Amino acid sequence: MAAQPAWQPKEEGLREICTLLEQHISPTSDKSRIWQQLQHYSQFPDFNNYLAFIFARAEGKSIEIRQAAGLLLKNNLRSAFKSLDPTYQQYIKTELLPCLGAADRHIRSTVGTIISVVVQQGRISGWPELLQGLVQCLDSNDANHMEGAMDALSKICEDIPQELDTDIPGLGERPIDVFLPRFFQFFQSPHASLRKLSLGSINQFIMLMPAALYRSMDKFLQGLFVLAQDPVAEVRKLVCAAFVQLTEVQPSVLEPHLRNITEFMLQANKDSDDEVALEACEFWSTYCEAQVNLELLREFLERLLPILLTNMAYADDDESLTEAEEDDSLPDREQDLKPRFHTSRFHGSDEATDDDDDSFNVWNLRKCSAASLDVISNVYGDDILPALMPLVQAKLSTSGDENWKEREAAVLALGAIAEGCIRGLYPHLPEIVDFLVPLLDDKFPLIRSITCWTLSRFSKFIVQGIGNQKGLEQFTKVLMGLLQRILDTNKRVQEAACSAFATLEEEAADVLVPHLETILHHLTCAFGRYQRRNLRIVYDAIGTLADAVGEELNRPKYLDVLMPPLISKWQQLSNSDKDLFPLLECFTSIAQALGTGFSQFAEPVFQRCMIIMQSQQLAKVDPVSAGAQYDKEFIVCSLDLLSGLTEGLGSMIENLVAQSNLRDLLLQCCMDDASDIRQSAFALLGDLARVCPAYLHPRLSEFVTIAAKQLETSQLIESISVANNACWAIGELAVKVRQEISPIVMAVISCIVPILQRPESLNRSLIENGAITLGRLAWVCPDIVSPHMEHFIQHWCIALSMIRDDIEKEDAFRGLCAIVRANPSGALSSLVYVGKSIASWNVIRSQDLHDEVGQVLHGYKQMLRDGSWEQFLSALEPSEKEKLAKYQI
Repeated sequence: MAAQPAWQPKEEGLREICTLLEQHISPTSDKSRIWQQLQHYSQFPDFNNYLAFIFARAEGKSIEIRQAAGLLLKNNLRSAFKSLDPTYQQYIKTELLPCLGAADRHIRSTVGTIISVVVQQGRISGWPELLQGLVQCLDSNDANHMEGAMDALSKICEDIPQELDTDIPGLGERPIDVFLPRFFQFFQSPHASLRKLSLGSINQFIMLMPAALYRSMDKFLQGLFVLAQDPVAEVRKLVCAAFVQLTEVQPSVLEPHLRNITEFMLQANKDSDDEVALEACEFWSTYCEAQVNLELLREFLERLLPILLTNMAYADDDESLTEAEEDDSLPDREQDLKPRFHTSRFHGSDEATDDDDDSFNVWNLRKCSAASLDVISNVYGDDILPALMPLVQAKLSTSGDENWKEREAAVLALGAIAEGCIRGLYPHLPEIVDFLVPLLDDKFPLIRSITCWTLSRFSKFIVQGIGNQKGLEQFTKVLMGLLQRILDTNKRVQEAACSAFATLEEEAADVLVPHLETILHHLTCAFGRYQRRNLRIVYDAIGTLADAVGEELNRPKYLDVLMPPLISKWQQLSNSDKDLFPLLECFTSIAQALGTGFSQFAEPVFQRCMIIMQSQQLAKVDPVSAGAQYDKEFIVCSLDLLSGLTEGLGSMIENLVAQSNLRDLLLQCCMDDASDIRQSAFALLGDLARVCPAYLHPRLSEFVTIAAKQLETSQLIESISVANNACWAIGELAVKVRQEISPIVMAVISCIVPILQRPESLNRSLIENGAITLGRLAWVCPDIVSPHMEHFIQHWCIALSMIRDDIEKEDAFRGLCAIVRANPSGALSSLVYVGKSIASWNVIRSQDLHDEVGQVLHGYKQMLRDGSWEQFLSALEPSEKEKLAKYQI
């Protein structure tokens, strides 16, 4: 049979596609029409062959057209390579290889990108000629071929480094063993691009640390010491990155060279190139966190601290300098609005805390230096103050407009060490605060904004001092200073003041009550002034205030100030406006704080949540009819607000839910694909179960079955927070509907027991909720649970011992008493654990539960003869025996 002829392009097709590519790269062309035509051509099975041909061989065409063909080919192969005819796959690979040595740098760079995609899709083993071709290019001594091959390898190392550290059939060694010695050779290349690409490629393997690299560590370190003096900044930056990563994953290999490396990093931290200095600056916090040789670094602190402080001053090209000029009369641009992420409602002990929302901002040398100083202060504490404070004081005392950046950096430094050095700073806190408060009125907005942040870093200690008159005056001074800055005309200062005030609120809690009227007037005044971005922060400050002062807010004189502007905003925003998210969160906190006092606002809020959820469910299947794009955050925020309403109104919520279709909508949300919707849905299910279980009754078995499903092992890994809330909701339902939950009791317990058996691999909250829910099921259905207790009682009791005293723990122990009464012998083999769990109580507030627990212990004392009871007691810690003594045993 004759061999199939090699694929050849047709002239006409070639001409049409080239014309289309010309239009594709033209800035004035109709992009949507061209996109449609490209989609049309994509239907032809050999379209990618045409693109490969144009990229590799269309010598008469411009580089831009060839590059456009290559980039289009890369995108197509990413999604369709595996479905291509194998002969076409082979044709494309054959065309790509010669381009590694192309004369034009853009072609070499583009082919590297395409090759990396092909390797991702078809593996190295599926392209044996590639390894051979890359080695030939690396060994060719031709600059273009060497750079083209290194460029492709660097992209493979970046995208799929593990692929080079796998066994390839027919090859005696792994690809990394072939390439690593060649990478090291290029460290000495006269071509800067080869030095950069080879070191960058090796750096991609440091975190994986394959055996080949570990074996060659001495050679790698020698090479790094040589490249540390490289004239090219990008190479020096990669040297710093290598040392930072090695410090993180293999600090032991650096031990013998640590003094030299630290000395190099100190110099690199002063590099004239900011990117090198930034990469070097990452070393200090990594070093401290790796706990390498803290005494060695101590010797360098006197030289390091001035460098960090110098680098904390704003660079002349820092974008914040131009942003800081904006006053609040300028509307926000769309790009000023940070993406925001709502955290779904979570029931439990270790709710995720929000990190400072700095992820959206550019990381730079100033921020990295401040973060390094923060970490160093936490490791070395007050020991750094003698070296640092004279420098800070010198900068603070500079005068003149030209030195404002020095003063600003000194205030930033004070904030950075506020936690780590607090013992040494605390005696001087009154002077520090007295010095900072006037800076809130500085003429430079960035000094005003950093002073807000620094005061917030001391807020915990400022609040601690309010026990005496001086401390109270100091607190009031800071509070009033921040409130005035909330009404600053500068956007940057408004943002810093609002965030700082929210931090102070969290620390101060009910200490704020005497100042509530003043606070509310300032915050509501900000409503009238702020642009969209900062409005979100005001909502947050109001929500935090509601959480902090709770029902104290529920007074007409406060509500008359607070609610009208909020309701006005609420009415202005459409149901598909994302600015609703922070407002919904704010209402959630207010509803919880006001409790039944929120009832006058409840109905329109409830109805709006329902409308938002219904329109979003419609938008999910038919955005045109809904008149909006689907965005799950609308559903999550609405569910959480309904939870806040339910928690606040208690059984009064029944009047609202009775006439609604919330039950069906909630069931739908409990089955949603999105885990954060399910998480919030189960939180609301549990909240409703507490106050109006009758409303859920018609679909009770469906709710419980779906909730139980979330506890299956396959679901757990994907979303522990969903399982956590589902588990809690089942327990809440159980204590309300009691025997009616019996059909699914064993199904739930069979999911909870494996959770209790692996406490080290799951979060604490899920373990606690699992233990409580198991106890509640045992309490309402002891006859079903007690025959199986010996399989789980030990792990269950260990988990119960970890739970703090509260009403939920009481429920769980009612379950423990109930099943022990029903099957006393089931707990005998784990009686010590039962004893330890009872001893974990500080005090059982419920007298009848206290009596029940006493009866259990007395029952076992009578049951255990011949020294067994004494043996049980001797297995307990002295402190545990003391706790059990109050039961007169």
